[in-house]
Amino acid sequence: MGDPAAMRNMSAAEYLAWERSQPAKHEYHLGEVFAMAGGSPRHNLLSGAMIAELRAAVRGKGCHVLTSDQRISAEQGQRYVYADSVVVCGPMDTEPGTSDVLTNPCILVEVLSQSTEPYDRGKKWAAYQRLASLTDYVLVSQTSARVEHYRREADGSWRYRVLEAGDTLTLANGATISIDAVYEGAFELTGD
Repeated sequence: MGDPAAMRNMSAAEYLAWERSQPAKHEYHLGEVFAMAGGSPRHNLLSGAMIAELRAAVRGKGCHVLTSDQRISAEQGQRYVYADSVVVCGPMDTEPGTSDVLTNPCILVEVLSQSTEPYDRGKKWAAYQRLASLTDYVLVSQTSARVEHYRREADGSWRYRVLEAGDTLTLANGATISIDAVYEGAFELTGD
């Protein structure tokens, strides 16, 4: 998570109105606003690769792949976040009174960086687990060809798998992604 922004103790409604006019993205948790940092070239390549591979994988499945600009309601009125890639299958549901705050993501992807990894694995993941629509949470490493996949099982528990070079990620909806395709060219660029 980034540093707290200059404005603190906003209500959720104040945050949403303010955030829509900002040139940079900010996340919100219980009144505090946190600036989001930009990513390294490797981070950006991996994020873009996941978007491209997800789009190809879910084509024809009634899903939409969205970028890191999609605001997500992790807890209505309490936590608003951004993921590096977002997939929605079926209609896109938004928080009441908004047209830009997604409430029903199916797949969320985070590209890990040194500054965000503890947050992506901790508080953010804890909030994501409460989203009834979420079936897959994918963590993409910048330091090696390694993808961690959490998939919701029928009983609501989460199954964890690690995938590496040569492996194929299989999402809950049956879509598949080659780990090699995601990482193609990634290590030619600077990471963080």
